[in-house]
Amino acid sequence: TALFSIITEHTERSYKELWTDMQKTDVREDGRVWDMYSSTSDFRVGDDQCGNYTKEGVCYNREHSMPKSWFNDAYPMYSDVFHLYPTDGYVNGRRSNFPFGETDGETYTSNGGTSKVGSCTFSGYSGTVFEPADEYKGDFARTYFYMATCYENQIASWSCDMLAGNKYPAYANWALQMLLRWAEEDPVSEKETDRNNAVYKLQGNRNPYIDFPGLEQYVWGDKKDVAF
Repeated sequence: TALFSIITEHTERSYKELWTDMQKTDVREDGRVWDMYSSTSDFRVGDDQCGNYTKEGVCYNREHSMPKSWFNDAYPMYSDVFHLYPTDGYVNGRRSNFPFGETDGETYTSNGGTSKVGSCTFSGYSGTVFEPADEYKGDFARTYFYMATCYENQIASWSCDMLAGNKYPAYANWALQMLLRWAEEDPVSEKETDRNNAVYKLQGNRNPYIDFPGLEQYVWGDKKDVAF
């Protein structure tokens, strides 16, 4: 709640602005789009925006890593750059609005096994989930910790099997335990730090779970009774 009071007020972006925003937040050193859903995409910034697609590697779009249907397409969540990423259009389509999870990928597996869709194998949930690559699981976990914090006053009304229907802990126990593990196993990277700084210039707020690695343990984990 203390963090909520610090980060919730921010400059709201328009959905159209996100195309330009992503040119500042999600470009690799080689100048290509940094896609966390596909290992084979080589998208040119701006030029390869979706568009129509029939397979992986055709174009990129603006992915709500927390699907917009969960919060009924409401703003400012709809255009909050912290949870919007450029991703392969086809893989994004296969993700649909499924929760994040862990799966054997029996329904769909992207090129190189980067992203998978199938029944959840993480204890506590057996529905269909989307599993991102191991190297980005911490990124998405910290994104979800940000969303629960920045929108603490709204998240209780959102709808998804990952959510608990309350402001705290906000996430269902299975999802929370998974996200905590993802954050621990995939610690904050230079990519995340650079992106945090770039989004701050656009929105005027930050993701504290990137600024203070391990902070989520004080909010949801084994350090809840320890002063931060």
